[in-house]
Formats: sequence, structure tokens, C-alpha cells
Amino acid sequence: MRARSAFVYSLLRLLAFFVPFGIMMLFPVLREYYWLAAIFAALIGLSLSMLFLRRPLDDVSGSLAQRRAERRRAESDEAVEDSAGGDPR
Repeated sequence: MRARSAFVYSLLRLLAFFVPFGIMMLFPVLREYYWLAAIFAALIGLSLSMLFLRRPLDDVSGSLAQRRAERRRAESDEAVEDSAGGDPR
């Protein structure tokens, strides 16, 4: 997995939460109900990431799928021992 793509995606997701949360904390009403501001910021961040962060998510998930496929292609120790033949007794 490319660490840069995972880092960029994580940073953008954090920004999608903290920017709306910071803006909402400027309002006096939401300062008292910070938990409500956190819920709204989470919903806004989720919506923004679904709309605008599709490409970074595809990059991260594609590299994870590639690593998993490479790992499955590599023969395991048990498969090497079984293919060597011979009776284990």
C-alpha cells in the first residue's frame, strides 16, 4: 500500500470533520451543546467524504486489494511442504 495515499485520505477525512466542527463552535448556542455540534460535524464530514473523496478512497482500497492478492499468490509454508511430496511419517 502506498503510505502517501492512505495519509492523504486520512488527513482529508479529518479535515472534513474538524472544519465544520470548528465553524459550528463559533456559534454560542452550539458551544453549550458541543455534543450536538460533534454529531452534525460527523454527518457533514461523512457526506463530504462520500461526495468528494471517492478518488482517494479508490486509491487506498485498490492498493489494499493489490497487497491482499499478492499475499494470496505467494505460497504458504504448508503448501510448499505438501507439494514436496513424501510421506510425513
